[in-house]
Amino acid sequence: MVLIAVILATLAAGIGSVWVAALLMRAGWGDGRTGIGPQHLLSFAAGALLATAFMHLLPEAFESQAGAHELFATLLVGLVFFFLLDKAELWHHGHEHGVGPAHDHEHGHGHGHGGDAAHGHAHHGHGHGSRSSGGWALLTGDSVHCFGDGILIASAFLADIRLGAIAALAVLAHEVPHHMGDLVVLRQSSGNRRGALVKVSLAGAVTALGGITGYFLVGELQDWLPYFLAIASSSFVYVALADLIPQLQKRLTAMQTFAQIAWLAAGMTVVTLVSGLAHSH
Repeated sequence: MVLIAVILATLAAGIGSVWVAALLMRAGWGDGRTGIGPQHLLSFAAGALLATAFMHLLPEAFESQAGAHELFATLLVGLVFFFLLDKAELWHHGHEHGVGPAHDHEHGHGHGHGGDAAHGHAHHGHGHGSRSSGGWALLTGDSVHCFGDGILIASAFLADIRLGAIAALAVLAHEVPHHMGDLVVLRQSSGNRRGALVKVSLAGAVTALGGITGYFLVGELQDWLPYFLAIASSSFVYVALADLIPQLQKRLTAMQTFAQIAWLAAGMTVVTLVSGLAHSH
């Protein structure tokens, strides 16, 4: 029963986020035509991630027999790991495209989880002969990170069905802005909208593979479950604070700032409502 829930949730989060991104782009979301731009979607994703980590995953981990010191150490190690992963990707992109740190800073970094829709992953589209290879590099990175998302969702489901649903929702929410950027890159490199959608959907499907792997891996290591939850929390916190929040730190009008805060709160509220509904059932 839990395995079926993991498969369905990872498919919904992995492929569902791609289709939601495509539908939003078709409806004009994220480009300002409907009044809802990338900043709003990034704010929503950040709120969902932070609420999931601090209100659900971490409390569940601390309710176990694991010690607070060990769990905080795991959280710290996770944050440092994702920071180093970011550094490795920046180094790889810089050498692959022949650009320097100033270029990376100008266009934003490319962490696999982050919502780079605001920048459109523009650095992948630079150059002439490298545009197609940049698209494939993007898909490869997506697949790796989607696999990790699946493991994190499976870890949450093994702790509690409610946590699993919340984790899947958080993954879906923060992947939507990111996949919007992916679709922009692949459409620019191939000129084929349908082909871009299929490729990104296949990368998203890897989430289910990660979920199945995580189900059997974590199932054999139940004593380590609190630490998996702490790692999941560190991933969500890092993505929110290192990838999403910095893109929201711009000089805005009072109304624009209020809109950011409202969408941030909306992300937290949706996670809380889903938690309450799952708990009541």
